[in-house]
Amino acid sequence: MISGTAGTGKTTMAAQFANSTCNNGERCLYCAFEESSNQIVRNMRSIGLDLAPHRESGLLRFVSVRPTTYGLETHLSTMFRHISEFEPSVVVLDPITNLISIGGFDQVKSALMRMVDLLKSKLITSLFTSLLECGDGSERRQVGVSSLMDTWMLLKFVESGGETNRTLNVIKSRGMAHSNQLREFVLTGKGIDIIDVYTGPAGVMTGTARASQEAREKAESLREEQEMERKKREFEHNLAATEACIAEMRAKMDSDRQEMERFIAEHESRKTATFQNHEQMANLRKADKDIRE
Repeated sequence: MISGTAGTGKTTMAAQFANSTCNNGERCLYCAFEESSNQIVRNMRSIGLDLAPHRESGLLRFVSVRPTTYGLETHLSTMFRHISEFEPSVVVLDPITNLISIGGFDQVKSALMRMVDLLKSKLITSLFTSLLECGDGSERRQVGVSSLMDTWMLLKFVESGGETNRTLNVIKSRGMAHSNQLREFVLTGKGIDIIDVYTGPAGVMTGTARASQEAREKAESLREEQEMERKKREFEHNLAATEACIAEMRAKMDSDRQEMERFIAEHESRKTATFQNHEQMANLRKADKDIRE
């Protein structure tokens, strides 16, 4: 079930769901209690969603009728008949709250419970939309069937920075993990675009406030990256200079060692030559061996 106030995008979500169903080659029965099928098809073209081909191919069937046209039981039997004849994979009821105009709360709740039981017994996926009054998210405004729904999503307007933006929140989704965060969504010329809202110290931000904050964070991140690159280049320059200095010192040490080794070799050579000269002089003078020694 998708709940929300007027204009939050409930029908658009339902139409997107119907379109995806037909794109998968499955049948969808769309029961519209507020707009005619031509209005829905025309309005969806504004967001790049063309339902006409699916309607022409027979995968999408609209049942558009005002709630006040028939009584509650007649509406229920008509839907049962279409489900039996069309054998859809998906059924959309948009919106179920309009049925309150032809019956009391308990009667509508009972009828919808019978509808839900039928759809579940036939393994048909259903999507209900529910109109809320401004600021009213109570169970009573859900016509008492929210407890029967496996998944319940709430669409809301969030006001910030002098503008209103649409948000989506998954209230529950049985049997599957889901986020508890708000998601901003925008209706574009290419369909529904879901965006993560910005959550920071100042709270949730949407629309231009979110865009401005993200731009500031992007600029700060870019500045930090540039500063990091500058420090990295400075470190690499200093490292290269240090390595060059070390290489120069090693070269000087090698040169000094070679010079020392050459000096020692020359010293030993001179010492040996001097000793040999003394020996020769002693031999020439016929000196005594003990004296020579």
